[in-house]
Amino acid sequence: MTAPAALSAPPARRRGRFGVHLFLTAVSLAFLAPLLLAVYASLRPYEETAAHGYFSLPRHLSFDYYKQAFVDSGMSKYFLNSLVIAVPGVLLTLFLASFVAFAVSRLRIRGGIVLLMVFTAGNLLPQQVIVTPLYVLFNKIPLPYWMSDSLTMYDSLWAVIAVQVAFQLGFCVFVLANFMRTLPREILEAAIVDGAGVWAQYWRVTLPLCRPALAALGTLQFTWMYNDFLWGLVFLSEGDKLPVTSALNNLRGQFFTDYNLLAAGSVLVALPTILVFLLLQRHFIAGLTLGASKG
Repeated sequence: MTAPAALSAPPARRRGRFGVHLFLTAVSLAFLAPLLLAVYASLRPYEETAAHGYFSLPRHLSFDYYKQAFVDSGMSKYFLNSLVIAVPGVLLTLFLASFVAFAVSRLRIRGGIVLLMVFTAGNLLPQQVIVTPLYVLFNKIPLPYWMSDSLTMYDSLWAVIAVQVAFQLGFCVFVLANFMRTLPREILEAAIVDGAGVWAQYWRVTLPLCRPALAALGTLQFTWMYNDFLWGLVFLSEGDKLPVTSALNNLRGQFFTDYNLLAAGSVLVALPTILVFLLLQRHFIAGLTLGASKG
């Protein structure tokens, strides 16, 4: 009686896996569809899509729009601005967040849970609520001439970096604190027995074990900071300092917009985040699946 049931189980599992794979493939294609359509449109002349529609078969494909989008929008300087904002912002956010998470989860400081709740609650505050107070504050914070042309924090990349770090810090502290709690306590106790101080416990013992979580957070933080448009638009008045997301606005005409050209610019803007994900893909997936097989 049990043999037929045992023989019928593997085909059932195979059908279940096939259904799961089919569902995941459909979801992946649904998420990739806008990007694929943008790439397809960027390779076709606007006159062709205007005459035959965006879902018609191509008659002419070229990369001319990519060259035009890069040159007409002045995208190179905007790319540099975004990197100047995103790279220091990610590194500073991860350093500060890991330090706070270490103090909360490993040192068991008094009031650590309350401190973690405060950092987490900061993510619940809508960013648009404090735009005006931050605008007034940054206009009153002086900076030396070599840090800001306006001699204040307003109209400088420092303002955008500071806001990005402040708003992303809470999420990173929450994730890293929960991850550090899963690390074996015996490793830290052994380091203490060997004479390791607090800095050595953090830098040499705990931080290397957090590499997957840091890679996952670094990928997400770079994507969020790089793609941000609000803070650069609010705190930067000079066009040469704006991030790359604002360069797309330079591709829009006053009376006419070539959406195929705009699609090519959008693909160029998205390339750095895609590259970062491909480079950190292994660590990113490992960070997302940590603890999935426990218990």
